[in-house]
Parts: sequence; structure tokens; C-alpha cells
Amino acid sequence: MKDLNNRVAIVTGSSSGVGAATAQLLATQGCNVVINYNSNSEGAETVAAACQQQGVETIAMQANVANDEDCVAMAEAALDKWGRIDILVNNAGTTKFVDHQNLDGLDKDDFQRIYGVNVIGAYQMTRAVNPAMQAQEDGGAVVNVASTAGITGIGSCVAYAASKGAMVTMTLSLARALGPKLRVNAVCPGFIEGDWLRDGFGDERYEKLMAFNRDNAPLKKTATAETVADAILHFISGPQVVTGETLIVDGGRHLAMAPLTRR
Repeated sequence: MKDLNNRVAIVTGSSSGVGAATAQLLATQGCNVVINYNSNSEGAETVAAACQQQGVETIAMQANVANDEDCVAMAEAALDKWGRIDILVNNAGTTKFVDHQNLDGLDKDDFQRIYGVNVIGAYQMTRAVNPAMQAQEDGGAVVNVASTAGITGIGSCVAYAASKGAMVTMTLSLARALGPKLRVNAVCPGFIEGDWLRDGFGDERYEKLMAFNRDNAPLKKTATAETVADAILHFISGPQVVTGETLIVDGGRHLAMAPLTRR
């Protein structure tokens, strides 16, 4: 396991959910962390305080990763405070909850907004940290938080699934382009228990979907923010010869998603 003590991590979208769990897990490993939020300043301060209880330093910073200037500012803030950037977790994401059959439920602005955060934002953040990581003797690690939606074509809407598919492909491209100093990998969670999906689907549908996913997974489990954070940490501190890989985190649910056959 790679020693992360006194390393520096930027975790985008880390005021709640997977990002918050990841920031706090990294703090337990001795990482100083940039906590990023777009609108949830209270959540970011709560996460920052929890990280600081582990004896590390934090920055809680408002930034919209769809804006390149904000991405550059986050990288500069980390460098100004600590002089290095070792880890980037591209977790910030957005969607619109629209049934896939409802083609009129999405327009070009929806696609551009979702791609702006989920794909372009991750690219811009990687570009912002790349010079510092390339200059370091031991380089750095980038982990993209994609989704099984990008592999199976399911999810909250067609635009979201397409954006996560693009994120998986981008992981391959960047892994080739940025080695040997940077390792770039992706995690693909399935259904994640928590407020994001509950708020999007509503209580009744959320409970039904969670039960369906759990019942149809070989492990009879759905992902949580904490289990996804564990997978992210694996790519950061685990085998240092792994890059361009995608890890599905869904209790094996994807194994039951055989292609439809028409007769």
C-alpha cells in the first residue's frame, strides 16, 4: 500500500455523498484535502471539520468544474498551501431525472450542462493538476467517478448515461497520454444508497429500485458512499502498476443485465 501521509488530494463534489466519504477516508490516511462544493457550503464545512479531526489540513473551496477558471483556481490553491498535488478524484457530477423513453424530456441545454460537469469538468480538472503531478518525482493518481450507466446505458437519463460512457472512454485516453507519471483509472458505481437518488426519484421509487437492485445482485448488496470510497482508495494506494482500468462497484448487479433478445 502506498503511504499517503502528508500527500495532497483534491476531491471535486465533496460536500456530500461519495465525495464526502472519499475526502474523509483520505484524511484517515493522512492526506491533506481540498473539499470542493458548488452550492453546499455548509456540507463542505462539515466535511472539512471531520477531516481536520484526523489531524490533517483542509481547504473548503467553492468552484464549478464546468468553468475552467475555477478548476485552475483549485489547483493553484492546493499548490499555494501545500506545494504539491498527489491525488485528484473527479467526483463532481450532475444529471436530470428523465425516463429514457421520454425523448422530449431532454434538450441540447440539458446535454451541454450534464456534459459540462461530468465530462468537460473532469477533463479540465485533470489538465489543471497535470503540470504539478508531472513535475513530481512520484507523479500522481487520478480517479474518475463514472457509473454503470456508462456501461449498460441505464441510469437517471440518456444524457447522464452518455456522459458517463464518455468519462470511461476519456479515462482510457488520458491513461495513455499522461503516463508514466500519472495513473488514471475509473470507478463505476451502480445504485448508490443515499440522498442524491432518493431526492431524484422520490421515496417510493427509490425504495423499489434499491430493493430491485439488491435482489438481483449476486452479493445481495447495493453500493454506499463508503464502499465506493473504498474502491477509489484502492486505485490511489493499491497496486501502482494499474492504469486505464474501470472497476464496477455494484454488488455484481451488472452480471444480471444480459442483452435483450427480440424474436
